[in-house]
Amino acid sequence: MAPVTDTTPVELWFDPFCPFAWVTSRWLLEVEKVRPIDPRWRIMSLFVLNEDKDVSDEYRASSARGLKLVRVIAAAADRHGEEYIGRLYTEFGTRLHNEGRDRELDTLRAIAEESLEAVGLDKGLAAEAMDSTEYDEAIRKSHNEGITLVGQEVGTPVIRVGANAFFGPVVTTIPRGEDAGRLWDGVLLVTEFDDFFELKRSRTRRPSFD
Repeated sequence: MAPVTDTTPVELWFDPFCPFAWVTSRWLLEVEKVRPIDPRWRIMSLFVLNEDKDVSDEYRASSARGLKLVRVIAAAADRHGEEYIGRLYTEFGTRLHNEGRDRELDTLRAIAEESLEAVGLDKGLAAEAMDSTEYDEAIRKSHNEGITLVGQEVGTPVIRVGANAFFGPVVTTIPRGEDAGRLWDGVLLVTEFDDFFELKRSRTRRPSFD
């Protein structure tokens, strides 16, 4: 019999539109290969985050379109189980970020339908959920749970490991193998200090999803 290995649950809050959250989430899957962690996926919304903030009309409209995909995830999780949060995130993110599909409403509807079918669910859930407010309360509850851990000044991704929670890390490429594990070790180490709040430099590169 193979030995039982204890794993540490790691929750990540994401909005599927955010490219930086996408890179961080794929890094976490790389970490899972070399460290005993169990990634778990939680939804948040850039629209909810910024609804009372001074942002451009273009950004507000974009994040409102992103909310439509979050609604599909919330509906699938409620009706079919929370395992579909991560599975749909992978399908949405691959199409949005790796494939670079546009974010017009017709394309988003197609992305939602394709993704639902890819995980074995009825594509009709896309039309039913994208324009419905039925799951908005659940989205806000999940969003607020994540953002309350780190404060309103940051966004997605938010990660929680036990009582330890933080925004980021923001990386522009996906570390692989032991590099992924070393970054995880370092992030976990500095964020375990209660008086540690910020370590930052200006971004000079766009995210890469290779």
